[in-house]
Amino acid sequence: MDCKRPFQRQMRLEENKVEAAMNQAARHDLLLPEESGFLEGDEGEDTCTITQHDIVDVVDITSASKHFNLFLNQFGPYRINYSRNGRNLLLAGQRGHIASLDWHTKKLGCEMNVMETVNDVRWLHTNAMFAVAQRKWLYLYDSLGVELHCIKKFNDVLRMEFLPYHFLLATCSATSFLQYLDISVGKEVAAICCKSGRLGVMCQNPYNAIIHLGHHNGTVSLWSPSVKEPLVKMLCHRGGVRSLSVDKTGMYMATSGLDRKLTIFDLRTYKPLTSFGVPLGATTLCHSQKGLLAAATGNIVQVYKDTHITAPKSPYMCLSVKAPIHGLQFCPYEDVLGIGHGGGFTSMIVPGAGEANFDGLECNPYESKKQRQEWEVKALLEKIQPELITLDPTQLGEVDAITMEQKRKEQVERLGFDPYEKTRFAPRRKLKGRSSTGNILKRKKKVAHEEKREEIKKSVAVREKEQKESKASAANQSSQTALGRFKK
Repeated sequence: MDCKRPFQRQMRLEENKVEAAMNQAARHDLLLPEESGFLEGDEGEDTCTITQHDIVDVVDITSASKHFNLFLNQFGPYRINYSRNGRNLLLAGQRGHIASLDWHTKKLGCEMNVMETVNDVRWLHTNAMFAVAQRKWLYLYDSLGVELHCIKKFNDVLRMEFLPYHFLLATCSATSFLQYLDISVGKEVAAICCKSGRLGVMCQNPYNAIIHLGHHNGTVSLWSPSVKEPLVKMLCHRGGVRSLSVDKTGMYMATSGLDRKLTIFDLRTYKPLTSFGVPLGATTLCHSQKGLLAAATGNIVQVYKDTHITAPKSPYMCLSVKAPIHGLQFCPYEDVLGIGHGGGFTSMIVPGAGEANFDGLECNPYESKKQRQEWEVKALLEKIQPELITLDPTQLGEVDAITMEQKRKEQVERLGFDPYEKTRFAPRRKLKGRSSTGNILKRKKKVAHEEKREEIKKSVAVREKEQKESKASAANQSSQTALGRFKK
């Protein structure tokens, strides 16, 4: 009965822990009131036939206001970019028109024309700064459109990606250079010549901050600022790569090429999972926070669901715009897909695309000016160094076994013995009370001291022998004279 009591007490403690965890989880459910739901059609109805007007008619006024069009057919086609919290939108026309606005309230932040070709545009760590890749050089502007900096080291930039946790702006150029700019100090961190011709296809892996580049020979290369060679090279298509996108988890990469194929790769094994044909090929790809994949073909946008499981037979949603599409991006924390095209901008409602619950300390769409300033200071203090960008970020918290083994070998060579490999001394049991606990411990200590003393004697003898040999060799060298070599 006595042996059963500890076991029963242990089981009771475990049951109490499980019950407390369930109660805690039930309390936390109150903090996550929103649930994301996908669009579901009636029996026999295909969801891709449901139009935006059908959705606007049945949803509430706030959700209906998220579908709108901006007719800007003078300076297009347009590239777009949403801020990290999904509140602000940046538009950049190829003919020089740049505008930023709060797309919820439709309040214009700034608007200007730089009077030269604009290739790409990106928000930086907050909505107070953005970068513009213009025809010659890279420019930085504030939220009012005032030019802050012109960086002439970054010339002929075609595409840009911003790494928020590293404060790095990655750019790829027409001269085949991949460059990294640390915007916290305004210095160039790395400049890598990829030797692959014009670099016009680029995306980042949000899981490990690795940059993916697509090339004209059908390969995709993975880059880190601390390595001058590609970490991985994958042959993805028989023709040139047209677009790339990596999902939020960093596990799946979608690629489209000139062979009119859209292929999903598993980045853990670098093998294709699914592949299917797209009419005329996909020019632009984009993943949502919930794993939906948007593909643009000409002036048609098709949104696919569960592409990494099976090749889809029909799209989840579909929309046709008035001009060819040049920019796609899902708005963070919203069921909205932004489309930049030759006729302006279109906001498309895509149910189930965005994360329903946001972390107010990470990305807060409703943050005040003071909260933004405090977050900026905290983010700068927690900035990750570019040397820590690796394929597997979990390795940073592991023990380097190779270095430990090397240190142990050096210690063995230095001491002349391995202090960790010891045969345990087991004292023999004696009678007449001489095998008490205290006596056994004394004998163990005595044997340990004797072993250590012998090892020290051996190492001292070896050292003295080496010193004698070195002295003897030195004496022989000093005794030699200029005529000594003629002696028989």
